[in-house]
Amino acid sequence: MIGSLWRYSHFLLALISALFLIVAAVTGAILAVEPVSVATQPYGVVALDKVPLSQTVAALKEQYSEVLDLEVTPEHFVKASVFTDEGDSETIFINPETAEKLGLVTAQSSFFSFVTNVHRSLFLKSIGRAFVGIASFLLCFIAVTGVFLLAQRQGGFKNWFVKVRESDFGQRYHVILGRWFLVPLIVVAATGVFLSAEKFSLLPDSSNVQGAVNSTSEIAIEEPLIKPLLFQNITLDAVRKVSFPFSEDPEDYYQLELRDSELLVQQHTGQVMSEAPYPFVKMASLWSTKWHTGQGNVIWAIVLLLASLSLLFFIFSGFSMSLKKRKKATSLKQKWTKDEAEYILLVGSESGNTHVFANAFSEGLIESGKKVFVTTLNEYSTYDNATHLIVFTATYGDGDAPTNACKFEALVKAIQPLQHLKFAVVGFGSIVYPKYCLFSIKIDALLHSHNHFSPIMPMVKINNQSDIAFYDWVKKWNELTASTIMVVLPLAVKTSVEEHRFEVLERTALNIDDTFILRLKLKENLAFQSGDLLSIIPPNSETARRYSIAEINGDVLLSIRAHHKGLCSEYLSTLRVGDTILANIEKNESFHLPQNAPSVFCIANGTGIAPFLGMASKNEDQPFHLLWGGRGEDSLSVYKKYIKKHLSVENVTKNQNGIKTYQVAYSQNRKKTYVQDMLLKDQIEVANKLKEGGVFMICGSMAMQQSVLETLEHITKTQLKQPLRDFENKGQLLMDCY
Repeated sequence: MIGSLWRYSHFLLALISALFLIVAAVTGAILAVEPVSVATQPYGVVALDKVPLSQTVAALKEQYSEVLDLEVTPEHFVKASVFTDEGDSETIFINPETAEKLGLVTAQSSFFSFVTNVHRSLFLKSIGRAFVGIASFLLCFIAVTGVFLLAQRQGGFKNWFVKVRESDFGQRYHVILGRWFLVPLIVVAATGVFLSAEKFSLLPDSSNVQGAVNSTSEIAIEEPLIKPLLFQNITLDAVRKVSFPFSEDPEDYYQLELRDSELLVQQHTGQVMSEAPYPFVKMASLWSTKWHTGQGNVIWAIVLLLASLSLLFFIFSGFSMSLKKRKKATSLKQKWTKDEAEYILLVGSESGNTHVFANAFSEGLIESGKKVFVTTLNEYSTYDNATHLIVFTATYGDGDAPTNACKFEALVKAIQPLQHLKFAVVGFGSIVYPKYCLFSIKIDALLHSHNHFSPIMPMVKINNQSDIAFYDWVKKWNELTASTIMVVLPLAVKTSVEEHRFEVLERTALNIDDTFILRLKLKENLAFQSGDLLSIIPPNSETARRYSIAEINGDVLLSIRAHHKGLCSEYLSTLRVGDTILANIEKNESFHLPQNAPSVFCIANGTGIAPFLGMASKNEDQPFHLLWGGRGEDSLSVYKKYIKKHLSVENVTKNQNGIKTYQVAYSQNRKKTYVQDMLLKDQIEVANKLKEGGVFMICGSMAMQQSVLETLEHITKTQLKQPLRDFENKGQLLMDCY
């Protein structure tokens, strides 16, 4: 519930202040350039902490007929207002040691003056300043809510800088830039609010800084001191401004504005007549100006520039994400009410992507003659004629419910169903996050524990919105419910990714499983690793098919099963040696051979063995164990030469480990064996590998992955008294299944 409050507040505040924030961000980015350009001027000739104020004062009096004041700028330049011997008035930059003129002080350029006025008041004077101040105030809250949303999304502040795996550009960089620039934006917003409040006299008055003045009635007028002793103890780096006395009257003083106080100094004796520390409001004003403008600090000015640009990106990407979510979450035109429908589909989604799958399944049910009603988990209610309840839900942040599903658990406990319902749960998530599909696991357990619900099938997790995994779930649904539902997901938009040319070096014949090996040579220089994905869009299609690849001697190795009416696999099965294809390699950094792991245990079935063949070829100093499942011995034929080549026994003279052990499970032999059976058989060794920090990698079908995970869960709980997620959170479980 709190997460929803942060989210709605974040969006609403951004919506209200968007126009003003866009103007402030654009003008702020431009103004951040000014301190950088000023700092490049050649007026910082000496280190001010080495120059006593007395030296500069004496040099000015010697060089000029009259001195009005001197000022140290934020860039540590020294400027002075003087009258020359010719009687001309000038404001100049000087060498603080000699008072030599370095250049004239010029007014702010008309361009930066224009931008400054827009930034401060939108040319609306006081009304404009009020609007800008309010927008800054709202930006403070937007940034604060953003901090908590980011923490929630990342699974807590401890995971603040965990790598972001979002594939959508806007979502990905909304998070990445947010992590880096939220603090600068909070600083800018807070200082902007303070300066606006000061402008409208909403803070205690700090303009009149005065201390008690010592009596000067008994001070004799003497020849003015050229080097008052006090000035010898103050260096220029501690000075902001010195106003010189207008006459030789004893009560006409030097007025010194230091970094934290003001002094009045008797011009004849150097006696401090008054000392007044700045009040907090005055100091806060000085610091707010410095931090808001970046004056005198090039690095901070650059940070402000980047923060202003990032604010523009946050505004546009944030609204873009909201529009996409709204579009995806748009409900189907309901043909039946909740009390008329037989099938109730409940959706939990943060980004709207889960609605795409729910709507596609809904259309399939309707085409098969079923009455369907689709709604969110938060709208769970009673249903007069329902027989089935299907839950499609994602997990948000640290295993939490999406916004539109946060009330479901309470509703299930409060509402008594009118009749017994069969249910199924489909969880959507990404295995790179520690609490993968945790909310869907909670929902599945909740419904299992309820007397009015009975499961149709075990809960299924779908990684990275895999359409293949989803179609596999629909296939199982049809088998278990004796249905013939046809589901069609919307075609992925063909994006303009950079494609590369690959030449076919080898294509084996189909084996008994209709599987073949395809070896490709990249015609360009491109770095890739085993475990990366080859993305191919076959002719007459808009949808890319991805294959997990092996890198062997710089070549790409694919293991492909030719599916009947499979557009991509059939296309690849017709290739001949010498043919050229276009494809793109996508980095898959979450599925590379781990470095410095105590051991690596690779589990695959079918064509999922491909990336492990490449990893074995590169393995040098880690115990590498391979466990593969296939239908029969003939299924292994296409892989045998690669496995034998990298067995550690044959590589011992080359000082390579290769494959230390390798086991095969055949599902179509007289005694059927699956990879999970072999894991269970060696459960003590498996438990020891996990305890020692060994990494388990899984590649192949989603059904195999589910069985392997259930087996590993059993092993860790019985042998180690720990849930499997403890090891998953440590990065010991890497998966790439479809």
